[in-house]
Amino acid sequence: MDCIDLFAGAGGFSTGAELAGCNVVWAANHWPEAVEWHSRNHPEAQHLCQDLHQADWSQVPKHDLMLASPCCQGHSKARGKASGNPQHDASRSTAWSVVSAAEYHRPPLIVVENVPEFLDWQLYRPWELAMNALGYQVAPHIVDAADLGAPQNRIRMFLVLTRSAAPLLLNLPRMQHIPASSFIDMDGGNWQPINKPGRAKATLERVAAGRAQHGDEFLISYYGNTKTGRSLNRPIGTITTRDRWAVIRGDQMRMLSRHECRDAMSFPSDYQLPDNHRLAVHLLGNAVCPVPVSNILNEIRRVA
Repeated sequence: MDCIDLFAGAGGFSTGAELAGCNVVWAANHWPEAVEWHSRNHPEAQHLCQDLHQADWSQVPKHDLMLASPCCQGHSKARGKASGNPQHDASRSTAWSVVSAAEYHRPPLIVVENVPEFLDWQLYRPWELAMNALGYQVAPHIVDAADLGAPQNRIRMFLVLTRSAAPLLLNLPRMQHIPASSFIDMDGGNWQPINKPGRAKATLERVAAGRAQHGDEFLISYYGNTKTGRSLNRPIGTITTRDRWAVIRGDQMRMLSRHECRDAMSFPSDYQLPDNHRLAVHLLGNAVCPVPVSNILNEIRRVA
């Protein structure tokens, strides 16, 4: 099955498709850094660096499967959805590129990934009606990546669009969760004292709360609503575009390495990343978890 990847980013959707036996023939993103690293890891695919509002779909190869992960920032609770915010309005509008591409190519299967709040978008119903007009049934699925083989709790929406008489509703299995301890190297990384000058009071409070719950080894979140520690015996929380998770070991702590973030996202261990830690984390935090994607595509293949 040949597939294309819109808003391909670091390549999580493409990698998941390849794990499911698909052949990625084309991928696009507006961010040059993302295109560079996607092309390094998927050299056989054609690549385009462009705002997809302006894409010429006649130049895109024929395909059986379209993957698309439009910008989520305008929908996400973490970034806000205030009306009249031009940046967020522009972000949400990227979803219309999926309609444009589908109108030209009409592939038999489309899978769209985003945050669940995408379904609350004021223009979601018109978007869905546009896809219906092109002959597609739309089946939303809200999944946690931890239930589908990634060692990370990451709630995302997957729309399965098929040219069928009825929506294709998947019965996705809930797999055994993989703990964060499976990929965190307690002997590696750049450890620093917890009680060092300048350490934020909120961080020290999180460490104290985590130690009371979990002993000497656990995780804490540097920001967000998580005020206590997180056990290493459960999946890690959502990997974001900037350093979020710190590992605690006794009286020392460190942030996750970029390779640990890669493993938390379920990318293969040989997946190439930039040496620049900040860039690597940004790419990974924007990505789709590959192993859950492969399990979703395998289930689609089984029931279609």
